Amino acid sequence: MNIRSKMPALALSLALLAGCGSNETPPAPKATPVRVQSASRGPAVPPIDTNGVVVTKDEMRLSFKVGGVVRRVHVQEGDVVKRGARLAEIELTEVSAQVEQAQQLADKATRDLARGENLYADQVISLEQLQDLRTQSALAEAQSKSARFNLGHSVITAPQDGTVLRKLVEERELVAPGVPVLVFGESGRGYVVRAALADREIVNVKRGDKGLIRMDAFPGQAMTGTIVEVASAADERSGMFPIEVIFDTAPPRLVSGLVARLRVEPTSGAPPLTYVPMAALVEGDGDRASVFVFETGAAGGRDTVGKALKRNVRVAFITADAIALESGIAAGESVITDGALFLENGEAVEVVRDATKQAVNTPTPGAEG
Repeated sequence: MNIRSKMPALALSLALLAGCGSNETPPAPKATPVRVQSASRGPAVPPIDTNGVVVTKDEMRLSFKVGGVVRRVHVQEGDVVKRGARLAEIELTEVSAQVEQAQQLADKATRDLARGENLYADQVISLEQLQDLRTQSALAEAQSKSARFNLGHSVITAPQDGTVLRKLVEERELVAPGVPVLVFGESGRGYVVRAALADREIVNVKRGDKGLIRMDAFPGQAMTGTIVEVASAADERSGMFPIEVIFDTAPPRLVSGLVARLRVEPTSGAPPLTYVPMAALVEGDGDRASVFVFETGAAGGRDTVGKALKRNVRVAFITADAIALESGIAAGESVITDGALFLENGEAVEVVRDATKQAVNTPTPGAEG
């Protein structure tokens, strides 16, 4: 066989094949799989997360009017008592001695005044001296009343039907006047969560605002509450502003002292904002950021295939799981979450149907995970 005679024919065949191939349309690039969520509307003020303590509505600290050695504590923590029940008392020896001394001084001042009035009638002493005796008698009587008052307050009694929440002293301890001895909670007044907010937070909170309460003692339960007290002045020691949140429906085994996680939802007259999930954010600088919006191609009825369009947005604030936007995205638009970091503007994408999520959770009561 003459190989050289075959070469021109082979070259021609290859040239024809190359020419035919150059007229074919290149295959379309494969769409990138992504997941999306719908933007939603939410409050214009960010939620406030803080910790608090469960207490009875009318919790009070009981103390002695006078100082002394604690003689007896009649109750233990958790005891339920009736109004007027004796709770604690101090040693009466010193207080009783003060009462006796004050009474004797008052009696002496009374006798001195009686003699002075007789002497004044006989013109032995002046009117000024008589007035001094009257003043001394009045002062002595006032001191006697004060001593008797202190004696009557050397015993702590229950101001109402209630429960002893905490015992702060033990017997034989020395306590000063006014130092709390027992923490008492009145029965039938319900429980509240007491918390404290910073100055930048308290200005957005008012009575009637709602809150979400969670406690480790009740795992998996989210309880709603309503703010019933908002302090008008900061605590002198902490600089924080106390608030009280009452349970809308309290659990049956609620006790004072439980630690609670509280999310307060301030109400505002401002227009609502648009919320998108945190995962949708691809770029950010201050309050400027970017997200990808899914635009469906709607070709052939396949609404899961489309393009990723980059959209500049303005951030109002960030919550634990979402971003609140002032502009750039409308509620209901689909934003790309999973896969957004690797996209280019205008890139073909396909939504994974079984992974498509519903509207992003906005920070409303019950939405916290």
